Order: sequence, then C-alpha cells, then structure tokens
Amino acid sequence: MQRVRCWKTGLQLLKSACEGAANPSTSRKYSHLPPQGAGSFGLLFDIDGVLVRGRTPIPAAKQCFKNLVDRHGKYKVPVVFVTNAGNSMRQAKAEHLSHLLEVEVTPDQVMLSHSPLRMFTDIHKMRVLVSGQGPIEEVAHNLGFQDVVTIDMLRDAYPLLDVVDHNRRPKGKIPPTKGLRPIDAVILFGEPIRWETNLQLIVDVLLSNGNPDNVWNAARYPHIPLLACNMDLLWMAEAKSPRFGHGMFLVCLESMYKKVTGFDLKYEALIGKPSMVTYNYAELLIREQAKRLGWTTPVKRLYAIGDNLMSDIYGANLYDHYLQASQRTKAQMQAKSGGGGSETVEDALKMTSAELGGASGVYGTEGDLPEGCSSILVCTGVYSREEGLPSDPALAVKDQPTFHGHRDFRFDPSLTEPTFLVEDVKEAVELVFQQEGWPLE
Repeated sequence: MQRVRCWKTGLQLLKSACEGAANPSTSRKYSHLPPQGAGSFGLLFDIDGVLVRGRTPIPAAKQCFKNLVDRHGKYKVPVVFVTNAGNSMRQAKAEHLSHLLEVEVTPDQVMLSHSPLRMFTDIHKMRVLVSGQGPIEEVAHNLGFQDVVTIDMLRDAYPLLDVVDHNRRPKGKIPPTKGLRPIDAVILFGEPIRWETNLQLIVDVLLSNGNPDNVWNAARYPHIPLLACNMDLLWMAEAKSPRFGHGMFLVCLESMYKKVTGFDLKYEALIGKPSMVTYNYAELLIREQAKRLGWTTPVKRLYAIGDNLMSDIYGANLYDHYLQASQRTKAQMQAKSGGGGSETVEDALKMTSAELGGASGVYGTEGDLPEGCSSILVCTGVYSREEGLPSDPALAVKDQPTFHGHRDFRFDPSLTEPTFLVEDVKEAVELVFQQEGWPLE
C-alpha cells in the first residue's frame, strides 16, 4: 500500500510551493512603510460570516477596507483572505471578493482550504479520487495532481454502485463496468452536492483498496490514504441559523466507516483551519506581501479575524502557541554558551498529527517568524454574544455550546478563547490599528 510521505524540506518546500503558486502578473508592486514608532503586522481575514453572508456583503466589511487601502486603492498592510471554502479557483474567489468589497483582491491574497495541498508533492503523481463541488477536477490539476478521478467519473465506470436514488438506477439491461485503474488516494475538497452518492462511493473505494469493482474487505486496514480539507462543522450564509459544512460530511463518513468495519477512519492529513499547516502557509503569504510593500523589517504580529470558535479562533491560538514556543526555544538556545541545546519547538509544544495538518513535525523555525498571532472573534457569523465557550464533548452541559471541533483535535478550552471579542470586522480593524499605533483615516 502506498503511503504519503510529505514535508521533506519544511519551510523551504513551503516557500517554493507558495512562490510557484503566485502569478507574477497579478503580484502587487507598491510601497507602504509602517509609520515611525508603529508596529508591523499582517491581517488574516476569514470570509463567510466576517465579510459576507452567502452572496451578501456584510455592511461593516466595505467600511473597514477604507482603513486598509490608500486613496489609490493600494493596501497599506499585508492582507490575506483565509477561507475554509474549497469549491473554486483562487482567481474566481479573488474576483468575487473584489466585486463585493469594492477593492482589488488578487489571487496571491487568497488562500482556500486546499491551497496547502501544493506542498504534498509525494501524492501529486498518484491516481486520486476527488470529492466536492465546483470545478474540482480543474482545482486538483492546478494544485499539482496529475491523475484525477471524480465521483461522476467513478459512477460512470461502475454504474451499479449509486442506487440510493431510484431514478438514478440503471434502467433495462445492466450496463457493463469500464474497469478503471485502482485509486491510490482519496482527497475530500469540501461538501459535495449529493451526500449519499459520495459517501457510498468513497466507502466503496476505501474498503476495496482503491478498486470498487472488488468485494469489500474490512480486514485490509488501514485503508488507502485519505486527505480532507475544511473541517468546519457549521458555517453562516443568509439563513438565520448556521448551515452544515464539510465537517458534518466528515462526521457522516467517519460514522459509516466505523459502523461497517469496526475501525476508525484514518486521515493522512487534515487541512484548512484550524490546522497548523494552514497558518504557516498564510504567514508565508503575508511575508511575501510585506516584501512587496517595501518592508525591510519582519512582520511582528498577525491578527486573525474570524467568526468560528473552532476553526478561526482555535487555529489562530494554536499557531500563537507555536510562535511563543519558538520564541522561547530561540532565547534558550542563544542563552546557552556554545549552543548545542537539546530543546526544540516540538519538545516545547506537543501537537497531534491532525493539528499539524499532515506535517511530520512542527516546521517554520527558519527565517523571521512573527512574535505572535492574536485571534479576533466577530459576532456577525456563527458566533453570538449570547453563547458561552464550548464545553467538553463528553459532557452534556445545559445552556452551553458543545465542542464542534474535529474528532482528531484536542478539547482545550483555552484554544477557543479569543484574544479580542468585537462586534464586526470594522471594529476589529480599528482595534488592530490602535493596538499597533497606526493612524485611522
């Protein structure tokens, strides 16, 4: 069985993947230096529930960007839009945001949930089954995957597999199967349109070692590599209550696989907020933008603005813990005469493999990392001021929200406590400018 072996060169691979993804023709070339005595910082914006509700922009979003661009429409500080959505190309998302926010947004400012898959070069040559909606085949090829099979292609090759909807069952003579080559890995980009079809065929592939024409064999465990992007259980659109996200689809898949086999579904990687790989990738995008702004000093602090306690706040706080541990390790190493200290960031901060996002270890100690990452929670999306902090999922606590994190993430209440709580994104940006000593215009 082929297994995924990623992250061979740590930050160097991360940097090369990021630079390779940038489009030189859309990269910005302008200069805005921090005011004298002010801090250098970067902003990470969630999109759904922070800037928009479905297709409707949140009024405060347009207002806040007046503080972020100059009179020529050029950004004053590095800005990256970090979303767990994965049903489009970066170019399309950038154009959509430009229209809604009435400022120019370029693809190198947009990070989708699947963007870090550019770095998983060991699986790019594998035959992969992809699940989601939108132009997923084009997305997969754009990320570097060379041999892509979609759910629809699988349905067409094996017409007897998808029979929940009676109207989709073969009529008359049973058509023959086409016999595709075995699938090496499964990648879940986001919630699909027909959940029953995707759940059935993904389980078929996992239980047949990539060949759904074969009989299920639960004894063949662990299954072929499975990678999932976007763990959001819920997200906020125009409806008054949250909508199911891809995290809910993963709950269904995990439950079905466990019920059928008795084994836990295994993930080779979990990508998107709140995993570390997402924030490391976003930080590099911020760093590249700071260079194009003409900044010669490193970005000192990141501010991650979001509406979801489990993805936005948990992820930003987890990354802040890593940055703090990195700073302590660096100071300890410098204090040791002659160097050679044995403590590493991994020793200072243990993370689960899920929290790392598929990395073999904590990475990013090279270069100038920020000193910290502050989390800012807004009340225009999933979170409401009437809610408290999440409770232990093993306990039923009255009038307290349950922990909506993924199965493979720790329940740590401290990681769901935002650094700042504000009403909306305009208030968040104003707060950041005040914190950093930048003038508000």
